[in-house]
Amino acid sequence: MRIPPVTKNILIITTLCFFASVVAQRYGIDLNNLLGLHFFMASDFNLVQLITYMFMHANFQHIFFNMFAVWMFGRTLEQHWGGKRFLFFYIVCGIGAGLIQEGVQYIEYITSLSQYDGVNNGVYTIPMSEYLNLMTTVGASGAVYAILLAFGMTYPNSELFVFPIPMPIKAKWFVLGYAIIELVLGVASTSDGVAHFAHLGGMIFGLILILYWKKRDKNNGGFYY
Repeated sequence: MRIPPVTKNILIITTLCFFASVVAQRYGIDLNNLLGLHFFMASDFNLVQLITYMFMHANFQHIFFNMFAVWMFGRTLEQHWGGKRFLFFYIVCGIGAGLIQEGVQYIEYITSLSQYDGVNNGVYTIPMSEYLNLMTTVGASGAVYAILLAFGMTYPNSELFVFPIPMPIKAKWFVLGYAIIELVLGVASTSDGVAHFAHLGGMIFGLILILYWKKRDKNNGGFYY
């Protein structure tokens, strides 16, 4: 049950950022707006947000489930991979998820232009420049989904108890099911405020890294930490 250092620091830093955002909100400061990932064409966009956004969360439920998954699966991967590789994996997959989300938002932006006349503001009641700044993403879910993928690939036959499923399910089927659900919800374009394609983006970048490491480690004749 010991929590290795990288996983522990991710939990601590993310939790501190969440409570800082709650306190700052009382003073009229929106840290989620400052550190969340804005659309790259918006005036509030900053490259640093590709990293900072994954440490910010919308509410307690959001951060609880993300950090529970980091604690549950991340510590096992860190013990298996080592701290440097796990941290690199977490950050790169989080950035990759953000990039995928930016691409999806660009498609949404191009689509919205056909409904925006610039005079009556089309279906919007605010100027386009302000509308773009509203497209903000927060949360570690992209990196978390990458962790789930990595766990499923590393320990495919490990049995997990997932509520409300009344029987244990193997990790590989659990991960596959999650990926299919996210794909369906993303394609369905549900207005639930969840960045489903960012989740898939994290998994895609995670898969690329795992396959690359697997090939390199095999060529090196052993596991590289």
